[in-house]
Amino acid sequence: MRLADKVILVTGAGGGMGRVAAETFAHEGAKIIANDYAEGPLEETVALVRNAGGEIVGVPGNVAIGANVQRAVAEGVRAFGRLDVLYNNAGIMPSEDTSVEETSEETLARVLDINLKGVFLCCKYGIPELLKTGGGSIINIASFVAVLGCTVPQDAYTASKGGVLSLTRSLAVQYGPRGIRANAICPGPVETPLLRKLWTSEDERNKRLRRIPMGRFGTAEDIVNAGVFLASDDSSWITGNTFMVDGGITVNYF
Repeated sequence: MRLADKVILVTGAGGGMGRVAAETFAHEGAKIIANDYAEGPLEETVALVRNAGGEIVGVPGNVAIGANVQRAVAEGVRAFGRLDVLYNNAGIMPSEDTSVEETSEETLARVLDINLKGVFLCCKYGIPELLKTGGGSIINIASFVAVLGCTVPQDAYTASKGGVLSLTRSLAVQYGPRGIRANAICPGPVETPLLRKLWTSEDERNKRLRRIPMGRFGTAEDIVNAGVFLASDDSSWITGNTFMVDGGITVNYF
């Protein structure tokens, strides 16, 4: 098992890629501190991991609120004695987020709060625990739209994920000498319920699909498998990197 005895905080663990991450990391031997703002889905994730023989604690709360993040870290460390990996996955992509002209200030604030401030706070309160163990791994989930423009804009989301990339690089430089690695994963289009809500027609779906050289949308497992590598000691000399897990969409000119 590639993650044996590691303790991993997974945010946004109530569904989608976060739930798959919690299950996969546990299967690889990790102990999981699972966080989500939605208590019901979070409890389902906890039950799934425990029923499969994994060790997990669930701590509900909005990652945009510092006290919630502090509690998640504290309860996890109390349960498992340490913290080794931050898997900062929690994020939102509301349909009302479009161009800068049309997106409200309220939507901008909400997206930045969860997608960027949430990552900031998880690092703020998680890094001290990583330092106590002599180092660890920070894995921030960004997006392929953080590195290229899009004709169907989601400008608040794009800005938030660009911020995640910059923060990741800064963390890598600051904490590399102290044994902490920081990397970002940029998923391409992953066919999750969240993404499907944004498609208004089959034609709109296929328009995106035609841009992907690999000929299919990503799966949660595609993204999480990269996370396993970055959480494991196999990536012990990798930091400050942006991992494009996107089926090739960012290299496709036409």
